[in-house]
Amino acid sequence: MGVGTGHWDSVWQNRHPDQVTWFQSEPTVSLRMIRSVAAPHDSIIDVGGGASRLVDRLLAAGYVDVTVLDIAEASMQATRHRLGPSEERVRWIVADVIAVEFDRVFDVWHDRAAFHFLIDAADRARYVATMSAALRVGGHVVLSTFGPDGPEQCSGLPVRRYSADTMQETLGAGFELVDHEVEEHIAPNSAVQQFVYGLFRRVS
Repeated sequence: MGVGTGHWDSVWQNRHPDQVTWFQSEPTVSLRMIRSVAAPHDSIIDVGGGASRLVDRLLAAGYVDVTVLDIAEASMQATRHRLGPSEERVRWIVADVIAVEFDRVFDVWHDRAAFHFLIDAADRARYVATMSAALRVGGHVVLSTFGPDGPEQCSGLPVRRYSADTMQETLGAGFELVDHEVEEHIAPNSAVQQFVYGLFRRVS
């Protein structure tokens, strides 16, 4: 995502999934927002979710059409191993989200801690265009980034911090803000990181 696979492959080859600062043992806010808008047969994609526990929780909650996309294949290996036979119930895509072309549309697009790495305006525009093409009108986005008081860097890279309002500005008129929430995330190193979650509906 504006960086290339080499950086992220190195991150995941040198760290266990529960050692990265954004690791969550329980993706409480993401799951709650998804469940508020998605029925069990709705299609859900988790962008940048290679090592996340969200896929485990979605399968346990009865969702049957789940896709996980990540730029680093190494990030998915621990998750696939953790899921065991259930990993066959998930569609896995190794790709850069700003360059991928999907062969289908989704009902829910989830992204926690990927979008904020897009520093370049052109990359953000490509992301929004990709998301718009891959999400049905009336579908929903759960987007989570570092908040205004969150870190300015992560994994050795600068990030762009957002409020719910600046998320809305960035996504544009094709999306409307439905709900938002601020989370004080406790990282594995005990640092406190502010995340902002926005729930959006695609309106056009």
